[in-house]
Amino acid sequence: MRLTPFRSCLFLLASLAALPAKAVEPPQASPTPRLLEPSLHLPKSGKPGEVRVALTFDACMGEADQRILSVLIDEKIPATIFVTARWLRHNPQTVALLQAHPDQFELENHGENHVPAVDMPVKIYGIAAAGSPQAVEQEVAGGARAMAASGLAAPHWFRGSTAKYDASAMAQIRAMGFRIAGYSLNGDGGSLLGALVAEKRIAAAKDGDVVLSHINQPTHAAGEGVARGILALKRRGVTLVKLSDVVDLSDQPLTH
Repeated sequence: MRLTPFRSCLFLLASLAALPAKAVEPPQASPTPRLLEPSLHLPKSGKPGEVRVALTFDACMGEADQRILSVLIDEKIPATIFVTARWLRHNPQTVALLQAHPDQFELENHGENHVPAVDMPVKIYGIAAAGSPQAVEQEVAGGARAMAASGLAAPHWFRGSTAKYDASAMAQIRAMGFRIAGYSLNGDGGSLLGALVAEKRIAAAKDGDVVLSHINQPTHAAGEGVARGILALKRRGVTLVKLSDVVDLSDQPLTH
């Protein structure tokens, strides 16, 4: 029997319909990385009755909070300040002021563009992470290069934006020669706390605490509380130190 073109099309469609259906696999979603937030504590000083606390500050972007900085300078309180390339570019006068007190302040690496050092695509607090090992390397190395360009000493510590990482990025950062700066006490809740809450948190720091606060939000109420909390620690007789003052400090006590 000779098929007309119309019947040929019908025959072809019927033949295709008789074939077994092939399952359509849904697109594979990218795995969600397990995020880690490293903790960091100072070891016991060995001096009877001594309470020792490290003050660390993030300078992410924006300006310098002179309320905090003036207390540190006037009271001769040491601190470790983590700076981004973005903050360095916009605050040359404050950088010069910090450099004028080399025994009091040490500057460490907070990254190039303040993106979380996570090597898979994810958002943390609404901030897009680096997203790949190459981008993590750029964030870390770019921050160090900016510090060198500003005439600062080579950094030894790195603290990424949001202070969160994944395990492979942490291994990569350590392989680049940096220790990862966690913390044990969040002093200002990302600079979003009220002044009274920030003051109480910092004033209550215990022996061995590494306090994380921000020194780049001069318009936020938290900064006033941070400054008052620091003064409260000094009145308590707490020994305040930089990270480099503690020779046996290791970043190996892992994560929360």
